[in-house]
Amino acid sequence: MSVNITGDSSARLIDGAIPAGLLAAVRERRPLVHHITNCVTVNDCANITICAGAAPVMAEAPEEVAEMVAAAGVLVLNIGTLSAAQVDAMLIAGRRANDLGIPVVLDPVGVGATAFRTATARRLLDALEIAVLKGNAGEIGVLAGTGGSVRGVDSGGVAGDPVETARECARLTGTVVAMTGAVDVVADDRRVFLVRNGNPMMDRLSGTGCMAASVTGAFVAVAGDHAVAAAAALAAFGRAGERAAGGAHGPYSFRTALFDGLAGLSPDDLARHARIEER
Repeated sequence: MSVNITGDSSARLIDGAIPAGLLAAVRERRPLVHHITNCVTVNDCANITICAGAAPVMAEAPEEVAEMVAAAGVLVLNIGTLSAAQVDAMLIAGRRANDLGIPVVLDPVGVGATAFRTATARRLLDALEIAVLKGNAGEIGVLAGTGGSVRGVDSGGVAGDPVETARECARLTGTVVAMTGAVDVVADDRRVFLVRNGNPMMDRLSGTGCMAASVTGAFVAVAGDHAVAAAAALAAFGRAGERAAGGAHGPYSFRTALFDGLAGLSPDDLARHARIEER
């Protein structure tokens, strides 16, 4: 889905040293990223977390999630392949994370496609303190109530201005909203960041949205400012896509190169190439 966001003469380019410093912090601290995620992309999410410099754990048994999340730096919840038991585990883990001050990232995959998904996303938003809500344009539009369409788990776009949609969703949910697209939009109650890194090949793979949530979780784990962390994470992931595109011959060689592109991404490279604007 293409999000057409024109340049703004009043926008301020963020110093590349900021995302670079967060990438360095992830690699130095290697936070544990606890995932309760979907079975389609679970291995990709684990490996992209490692490539970012963090450590993944995939644990969703209700009997252990509260204990596991207590050892983590962040909890990433992904509703891509939902079940009632998984929702129970998410609530147990999320409440424990909230009690301990551990940030929670929610990826509302496919919200709007079915009543169960939509109700689950709203239940998690109501029951838990979410640090970052990361979704595509259609998902964020549904949750903002401004109009969004979802086909399966793919975005069908938003009805209005994407920046205003992200802002409205942030206002309604009281959380940082990271809306992915050709231009990523990160909004909180005060600021909007536009992230212009990435490559169109990223839309031709299943799971890049889920992987973006994992990378976001790694950055959120080492930063107090969750909006800046989300923007930095999306810039790093997008820059990995830019690095990968040069040597790829198709979607699957691009997939391999994407992992290598993030693993080989240096803070210096990110400092020079991150394109984050603040409006």
